[in-house]
Amino acid sequence: MITVQKLRDFGADVSDGLRRCSGMADFYLEMVNSVLGDAPRFDEMEKAIKEGSLREAFEIAHSLKGVYANLSLTPVLDPIVRITEMLRHEKAGDYTAVLREIREKHAALVALANDD
Repeated sequence: MITVQKLRDFGADVSDGLRRCSGMADFYLEMVNSVLGDAPRFDEMEKAIKEGSLREAFEIAHSLKGVYANLSLTPVLDPIVRITEMLRHEKAGDYTAVLREIREKHAALVALANDD
């Protein structure tokens, strides 16, 4: 079960996330739980990159950036911001490391929900 304290320990800026959710901890945690199933979005982004559809990958990354920024989930947000900026400029290159980091940070977030 994800708690405010677990998110703090994870490195999320919980104070900012709660502020964005009008101080409602239950609502904030509900929104955090809603991103636990985002792995398919990362798959879509990776597929678009592999296919050379960098504009499509950018749209996905930009959308994810907004969600993770609003929830102040900094550990996942930071690599999403990096890949968003790389894709914004349609920068060709190897995205493997940043994609791996996104998945690892997201997996760590998911693990919080499974850690009782």
